[in-house]
Amino acid sequence: MSITSPHLGSSSTWTDARLLYALEEVVETELSRHLKIAKDWMPHEYVPWSDARNFPGLFEDGEAWEKEQSKVTEIGRIALVVNLLTEDNLPSYHHEIASLFGRDGAWGTWVHRWTAEEGRHGIVMRDYLLASRAVDPDKLEAFRMAHMSEGFESDNRHSMLHSVAYVAFQELATRISHRNTGHQSGDPVCDRMLARIATDENLHMVFYRNLLKAAFELAPDLTMQAVRDVVVNFRMPGHGIPGFERAAAQMAIGEVYNMRIHHDDVLQPVLRFLKIMEIDGLGPEGQKAQEELGLFMGGLDAEALKFDEKLAARKARMAARKSA
Repeated sequence: MSITSPHLGSSSTWTDARLLYALEEVVETELSRHLKIAKDWMPHEYVPWSDARNFPGLFEDGEAWEKEQSKVTEIGRIALVVNLLTEDNLPSYHHEIASLFGRDGAWGTWVHRWTAEEGRHGIVMRDYLLASRAVDPDKLEAFRMAHMSEGFESDNRHSMLHSVAYVAFQELATRISHRNTGHQSGDPVCDRMLARIATDENLHMVFYRNLLKAAFELAPDLTMQAVRDVVVNFRMPGHGIPGFERAAAQMAIGEVYNMRIHHDDVLQPVLRFLKIMEIDGLGPEGQKAQEELGLFMGGLDAEALKFDEKLAARKARMAARKSA
């Protein structure tokens, strides 16, 4: 079955301001749905405070951090730091989306609600890491200062449609990264905490995904081009973290987040929901973007297969060494 997208105006007639106004009613609907199903939760209830003790500094009984003090695995430790530092840049994210979407009406209410919910994620993760002594607190703070001092500028800040498309995928990517980090952490307490965060991220994804669907009904050609651009050039917001490339490689091998996960668990679910390849009635630019998106996804799947094979071979070598 094909989906016909009516042209409600040429590409040149759609500005960010017009789209913001046209989508306001959808934002109101999605905000109302979100507030009905989102459950408030207390960050302090997910932190193992009884494991906490003083660090050196103002306290004479301070105990220096050592890796062996925590049950968190090495890959869990790496991923937790990346995930937290990504959340730490919330002030920059808020500034960007507030500038794009505005601070008034339903858009503004959503921006502030989203910021408040995301703020909880950084709070609970930092408290967990320090109370459980999962990471070196001095290095964590040094990383935070270095990362936040650089600031953050989205690759998609030039366009409201590109920004909506990006966060539809990015929120799901964040959910998957948190959930897999919990599974690989080796600590049930950490797993429960990150599952709670992942639930929030999934709701955020649904909000933006539904908004993106409405954008396709209004401006199909422009929206298709935005989705194509975002998918082809996708980068996680934590790419500016010190040592990110090395950490990302370790997370890929550790099956927290890699090419196969990105293709199967992040891009494909959103594209299937939107029925991207079934949308009909596009103009020349929209058709071109649709075709290029299909070609890219096919190429990404092929690259993911190569990664799968390398990862399987690596696991086989490690298993052979253990049994030798």
